Amino acid sequence: MIRSEIGGCSMQLLIGNKNYSSWSLRGWLMLKAFGLEFKEIKLSLFTDPFYQKISELSPAAKVPVLVDGEIRVWDSLAICEYINETYLKGEGWPSAAADRALARAVVCEMHSGYTALRNEMPMNCRALRLIELSDEAKQDVFKIDELWQQLILQYQQDGDWLFGRFTIADVYFAPVVLRFVTYGVELSEPSQQYMKKMRSLPALQEWIDDALQETEIVPEDEAGVAR
Repeated sequence: MIRSEIGGCSMQLLIGNKNYSSWSLRGWLMLKAFGLEFKEIKLSLFTDPFYQKISELSPAAKVPVLVDGEIRVWDSLAICEYINETYLKGEGWPSAAADRALARAVVCEMHSGYTALRNEMPMNCRALRLIELSDEAKQDVFKIDELWQQLILQYQQDGDWLFGRFTIADVYFAPVVLRFVTYGVELSEPSQQYMKKMRSLPALQEWIDDALQETEIVPEDEAGVAR
């Protein structure tokens, strides 16, 4: 179901630069990959217009922010849950209770954890970089690789995504896939195949194409050296 089908105006999603904003990608991909109608409003990160506009809609003053009529939703996970409940009839999560519980645990860990990976490997879709990872970041990479392999093996009979069919778990790991590409991270064969599957997703290809057209530079997210 899309917004126009229930008699309202399109939803609006406020996002940051597509090259850098991993949290924006999660909110955007949740809408785009599930075929929902929305208006994209892109704001240049860390600029005065960005803070002026975003502070009007979100007490956190961060992107993404979803505007759906009178409803304002900030935080990417809250947006995913809202979209799932309001427009997808729960299809954003696996259908079985045990699988949903596992998927939510996986997503919440990504949402609040893997701090070293996020800090040392900022999303940068335009770049191919070399970096020296800390032991903590290497451990994050190892854990994600192990997790992907486990889920792929467990749910392979249902499809090629982490839980068989495409879910919020895939939405949440999409920026990680792009990070691993940027920094040339070596992974197991199943994880490499998963990354290939993710990068072939039309919605993600659209995001990447848009990111490649951007020219703004966020110096703090230009980690490493060119490779």
